[in-house]
Amino acid sequence: MSGTKSENPPPIWGMVIDQDLCMGCQACVTACAMENNISFIGDHDVSVGRSMQWIHTERFWNGQYPGVSTGFQPVLCQQCGNAPCEPVCPVYASVHSESEQINLQVYNRCVGTRYCGNNCPYQVRVFNYRDWSRPVPLNNQLNPDVTVRRRGVMEKCMFCIQRIRRVEDAAHTEGRPVRDGEVEPACAQACPAYAIVFGRLDDPESRVSKLAKNGRAFRMLEDLGTEPRITYLKGDSNHGNNG
Repeated sequence: MSGTKSENPPPIWGMVIDQDLCMGCQACVTACAMENNISFIGDHDVSVGRSMQWIHTERFWNGQYPGVSTGFQPVLCQQCGNAPCEPVCPVYASVHSESEQINLQVYNRCVGTRYCGNNCPYQVRVFNYRDWSRPVPLNNQLNPDVTVRRRGVMEKCMFCIQRIRRVEDAAHTEGRPVRDGEVEPACAQACPAYAIVFGRLDDPESRVSKLAKNGRAFRMLEDLGTEPRITYLKGDSNHGNNG
């Protein structure tokens, strides 16, 4: 088994988001909610800071009227290689997957201390305050591949790991490697501007690997040493280039 691991090292999944293409339509936010069984919580809970979205879109303004330019930056779990959320969890609910190199959230371990959320510099984890109800017929839209979380746990993006596993299993059955672009998270699939690209960063021939080396590339708060796996491409006005 050790020889197999050395011949087939675990993939390093990553994402590139082009701010020059992103138009802030929030299709990625909606697709993420549908794919991952994220509840609709209503106006009141949003107003008191209990938003459940795993992706939030930051908006930037540059210049002065009438020459104002706007830009958008979708922010989700940065899938840090050196994740600050992991060492503070007392029950090891925030762990790093060796097989996919993804920062996971183990829901049946989480006891809701929220230490991970407090220690995340990107503020991309959300706390589930309630067992949210889904009015008919929305109860039929649940994705059977994703667990429905109970109240009192932390939630976050996991790169749609259920889709990664599905493609990996199919490729293994057919005796072939996973093709570039074959794995597509819900946010990337729904983006009408094709601003989100997903793939293996450790494959020098993959599209995401080449885009991550683009001259416009930067990572949010990279100076913290968190080693994020999401790369942003600066827009023309360089909005948000410092994260």
